[in-house]
Amino acid sequence: MSVFNYQKDQQGIVTITMDMTGPVNAMNAEYKVAMHEAVNRLEQEQGLVGVILASAKRVFFAGADLKDLVRATPDHAEEIYRDIQLMKHDMRRLEKLPVPVVAAINGAALGGGYELSLACNRRIAVNHRAVKIGLPECSLGLFPAGGGIVRLTHLIGVQAALDIILASKQMIPEKALAVGMIDQLVETLDDLIPAAKRWLIDVESDTEAARQPWDRKGHKVAGGAINTPKNAQYAAVAPTMLHQKTRGLLPNATAAMDIAFQASMLDVDTALRIESREFVKVVTGAVAKNMITTFFFQLNQINAGASRPQGVAKNPTRKLGVLGAGMMGQGIAYVAAMAGIQVVLKDMTLAAAEKGKAYTIALLAKQTSRGRLDAAKAEVIADLIKPTICDTDLAGCDLIIEAVFENIALKNTITQSTEQYLSDDGHWGSNTSTLPITQLAEASAKPENFIGIHFFSPVDKMPLIEIIAGEKTSDATLAKAFDFAQQIGKTPIVVNDSLGFFTSRTFSTYLDEGAKLLVEGVHPVKIENLAKATGMAVGPLQVQDETSLELSRKVSETWAAMGIVDKWGDGETQRRMIKDMITDNGRGGRHHGGGYYDYHADGSKSIWPGLFELYYDDSVAVVDRDIQDRLIFRQVIETLKCYQTGVLRSVADGNIGSIMGIGAPAHTGGFIQFVNSYGCAAFIQRCEELSAAYGERFNCPEIVKQRAASGELFA
Repeated sequence: MSVFNYQKDQQGIVTITMDMTGPVNAMNAEYKVAMHEAVNRLEQEQGLVGVILASAKRVFFAGADLKDLVRATPDHAEEIYRDIQLMKHDMRRLEKLPVPVVAAINGAALGGGYELSLACNRRIAVNHRAVKIGLPECSLGLFPAGGGIVRLTHLIGVQAALDIILASKQMIPEKALAVGMIDQLVETLDDLIPAAKRWLIDVESDTEAARQPWDRKGHKVAGGAINTPKNAQYAAVAPTMLHQKTRGLLPNATAAMDIAFQASMLDVDTALRIESREFVKVVTGAVAKNMITTFFFQLNQINAGASRPQGVAKNPTRKLGVLGAGMMGQGIAYVAAMAGIQVVLKDMTLAAAEKGKAYTIALLAKQTSRGRLDAAKAEVIADLIKPTICDTDLAGCDLIIEAVFENIALKNTITQSTEQYLSDDGHWGSNTSTLPITQLAEASAKPENFIGIHFFSPVDKMPLIEIIAGEKTSDATLAKAFDFAQQIGKTPIVVNDSLGFFTSRTFSTYLDEGAKLLVEGVHPVKIENLAKATGMAVGPLQVQDETSLELSRKVSETWAAMGIVDKWGDGETQRRMIKDMITDNGRGGRHHGGGYYDYHADGSKSIWPGLFELYYDDSVAVVDRDIQDRLIFRQVIETLKCYQTGVLRSVADGNIGSIMGIGAPAHTGGFIQFVNSYGCAAFIQRCEELSAAYGERFNCPEIVKQRAASGELFA
């Protein structure tokens, strides 16, 4: 009981303050012992009026120990089931006490923390934005298995519960109160325990207050069971919609929906057992391991600054210059202003610069209309952006980012003409997606202060920034870029200089392989659908249309002018596509009137009929598995080459970058983690099969063979 402080006051109220070893309270072995002992004592307590569960930590309760979960294997199935049932049994005993129990939520109650509060009769939280309430497990390849699905379904209904669980929502207290996840708010931490005690005293004579809704006679699930007529439409449509979203690749999401459906029809104890059995299947599977490894451990590693130079003081950006107010520049200006940074947005004409600022004004107006932003605050944010055509307005910027076309001569000219306006401690960033930073830095008077800061489009929605260190980039400059990325709420990965860096170079293989399949005669719709069946968000032909065939042509011309041709492989397919699509047919992509697709006035799209005349051959028979593997393995192999040659500095950067920047299927955990779960030996064999059938671009990188020989995973 040393980690659970047990105190009974003169009114008969016991306050159990959780103060476990370490920085947070967690659902680990220590917790299980402490909770078991606490419930034993409570069941024997005389003159008990009520119980308060509180926390001595800043976080109310953090949930399960993911280090234990990521190590779970099918061999541990019986042990896992037994442990979770024992833990849930004590939670069930807690909620069946003859007196009511209050969860006094002083900080984040996420995952197991919220599940613990669900086993209480009332949930009171401090109304502070730092307090988060929710069930984030599905984003980690798991689902809330400590009674979270069962109890929340009974509390607020099937559809409302699944909307929260499947989306891994984390809510501020006011939102949680509005949807019924908690029962009461207090304004300060000092009010929390007194409010809990007042409620317990107020309901002392109410025998029903000690019963959970699902334990009361005549209880019915909010909104009705899933098999009732009023839920018939949701029951029929929801599984299909979930499959469309997950492609059947996230077994945890499928299990969560199934458990909620069953929980709405069954008694709580039976549903809790089903929840535990399904959890064993999910937690011992590859998807959970992949997603926990990448989205929790590796993402936390990156956000904690593992890629940031050590020993360099934090250096937030005060005044930002953005050169070029086009699609990328206007997005950069918006996210910087949202972070409270003063922005100078410069373009060749004032009209273009003002149009760039108008992008921010439009986004702010949308947020204001939806009640997400105060109008006065929106005005303050917009005023941070100064549109201009004058270089002198850049004076005093401690960071300037150029966001102009992928033309090395143009970029060099801009660097040489405006670098002088940087502050004495200023740094220069290029938002290039392909051009070598070391070469661009040759135009700078201070190449050590020059770095690549590669944003992704649309900037306001994409969470990643790829930071590229040139040969002369200093640690101070790298730290500056890293700090700026975090300042504007982005996740930064750090890579070394190379043509195309990591993300663009790897992403291009996806487009190239899609084009190769098309040229070989495979039906374009089949290419697109099989790509999405692997978990890719969008097919390679549609992506190429969105990013623009015309842009690919310009990049190819730039590379040719630099004397770089076919550096990363045979570019013959790309040259043919440029000739067939752009030169011969004027098909430059979506924003150029159409490309692989025709785009219609009603917003729909369809494959351009010319593709069938140019390429489709119904006698071609490439098996589905080969099509899927070709599209994925090309990207995985390129990622491994980047890691092998030092372009990628860490496995974490490779996995997070591939998911957030390239769109790698979430269930794989990223393109390097893909190899871990596939198995090095099996991956080598499959590469050999693909290489023999389709060419040396599928040759397995040596680094995988080294891992196979040593028995080590990529970590």
